[in-house]
Amino acid sequence: MIKRTVTFNRSPRVRSAANKHLGMLLNGELLVVPILAVQEIVSLQDITRVPRMPDYIRGVINLRGRVLAVVDLRIRLGVPSAPDTKRTCIVVSQVAGADGPVSMGLLVDQVTEVLDIPKDAIDPAPDLGGTIDSSHLAGVARIGTKAALVLDLPRLLGPPPAVMVS
Repeated sequence: MIKRTVTFNRSPRVRSAANKHLGMLLNGELLVVPILAVQEIVSLQDITRVPRMPDYIRGVINLRGRVLAVVDLRIRLGVPSAPDTKRTCIVVSQVAGADGPVSMGLLVDQVTEVLDIPKDAIDPAPDLGGTIDSSHLAGVARIGTKAALVLDLPRLLGPPPAVMVS
């Protein structure tokens, strides 16, 4: 009897948080954000409206003694509105602010899972034409046969671009 030894040349896979992204659904579409920008996920709670805020700011919440602004991603991204469901939740994220890091909530339809997306599986955001603003996209991730939009949180949660008047 002849024994055969088979060795596989496996390159070590680097598993780091840098490749991890949180998957979220909005109007049935998959959106992802880097997991390093996510502080926590909380269930939907009472949101206090604040007068004279942009329409995409749903209001503020009191999260364990911290007051956080909540951005309605449907409105911010121009997606048709829909009623909140039992799966609607708030993804608490941190972005750079003028005076240091700022925590904000993202109102999403549902959180799906943490995805491992290698950098080489993320393509630059496509050119959607000169009149379409895609500055909120960091890229498009290829996940199997599907595509997921990678959100650029600093641009998405920052102030809207100034309107130029000619």
